[in-house]
Amino acid sequence: MKLTRSTLAATLLAAIFALSASAAPLQVLFLGDSGHHNPTNRFAQLQPALSARGIEMSYTDKLDDLNPAKLGHYAALVIYANHTRITPEQEQALLEYVESGHGFVPIHCASYCFLNSPKYIELVGAQFKSHGTGVFKETFVNSEHPVMKGLSPIESWDETYVHTMHNTNRVVLAERRDDKDNEPYTWVREVGKGRVFYTAWGHDQRTWSNPQFIALIENGIRWAAANAKQDVSSKP
Repeated sequence: MKLTRSTLAATLLAAIFALSASAAPLQVLFLGDSGHHNPTNRFAQLQPALSARGIEMSYTDKLDDLNPAKLGHYAALVIYANHTRITPEQEQALLEYVESGHGFVPIHCASYCFLNSPKYIELVGAQFKSHGTGVFKETFVNSEHPVMKGLSPIESWDETYVHTMHNTNRVVLAERRDDKDNEPYTWVREVGKGRVFYTAWGHDQRTWSNPQFIALIENGIRWAAANAKQDVSSKP
């Protein structure tokens, strides 16, 4: 039987789809809290969209889950919360998790978590300082980075974050610009074998329902988790 070009192309495409469907979903742990950012609601917005794209998220608000046994089941950890303190054991588990090759994805208010941990602030890349509010549009400054591929600048009502304690060991991908300054707004870092993706976007449902924000978070998770090995021997 002679295969035409169109038949061959269709066969290859079907094989690619079959391979994608059979691949194990990327397992991600989403750490929230009971605070005013309503992480459970934001998780409910994001989880179905990412699940359809092969990323399975599990929700927790328990800081005790920051331990090697629990974290080992996941390729990446997302934090969207305002927990103010972290124990030395939890801090060590998080740092070793990232340094060993896993992904870390702090979103928005996560840059004001764990105020007792300078190492956490260094890991994130900066700390939240203050904010106003309004509708604004970001400016890409590194559109060629893999995280930014296929994206368009987000425009949304959100909090206009200003950061402090900036870690210069990072790559800024997008800025929020106004008449005062160009504020780094989305960036990435590499820590040991692991990767960190942070964005200041994401105060409420207005940004979390923006398709470009969802695409940004998906790209950020995939990039951050690229070197990760998740333990799939038992269910997380």
